Amino acid sequence: MRYWLSFFFVLIVASLAVVGIAGFQGSKSRKPPIEIFPDMDRQPKLRPQAPNAFFTDGKSSRPLLVGTVARGSHYQDTPFNTGRLPSSTNFVAEMPVGLTAKLLARGKERYQISCVPCHGALADGNGITKKYGMAVVANLHDKRIVSMTDGEIFNTITSGKNLMGGYGANVTVEDRWAIIGYLRTLQLARLGLVNDVPAELRAGLK
Repeated sequence: MRYWLSFFFVLIVASLAVVGIAGFQGSKSRKPPIEIFPDMDRQPKLRPQAPNAFFTDGKSSRPLLVGTVARGSHYQDTPFNTGRLPSSTNFVAEMPVGLTAKLLARGKERYQISCVPCHGALADGNGITKKYGMAVVANLHDKRIVSMTDGEIFNTITSGKNLMGGYGANVTVEDRWAIIGYLRTLQLARLGLVNDVPAELRAGLK
């Protein structure tokens, strides 16, 4: 009994102490609130446009890093970055970049790094992974893939499809188009007709 009396006495004293310091819930006071866990309510920071001696130019506002894009900008809504027509879900039919020898050389290099292990050097689906049990690899000379628009192939490289993971984080936008350009040359080399070869070069065909 004495134990319970002591317990209630301590509880009452503690409650009065809390109320005396913090006040009742909803009561008003001009005193600043007691913060046990401030949770970063106040933290050191640089005010915009305020002078700051830490940087050599004396400014607290810093220029944007190269390559950063403002949130809400229309950076993504371009065929070059998405493979789609602006403000549309339709894929572009052809690459939005010019096909040059330099682009094809870059595409060949990137293709050999990122695509050859699965799709093979000839894009026929006979890469090294096939020897290790990955039997379902697309033959990029299939009519279905040959007839795909360049934009749809760009989307597949970016986001992946079926068992293929996306390479958007590994291959830059520029290199994705370069790979597509090189892939089209591989397809044309296998599926092209004599009439596709310029007349002045046909004599050198075997």
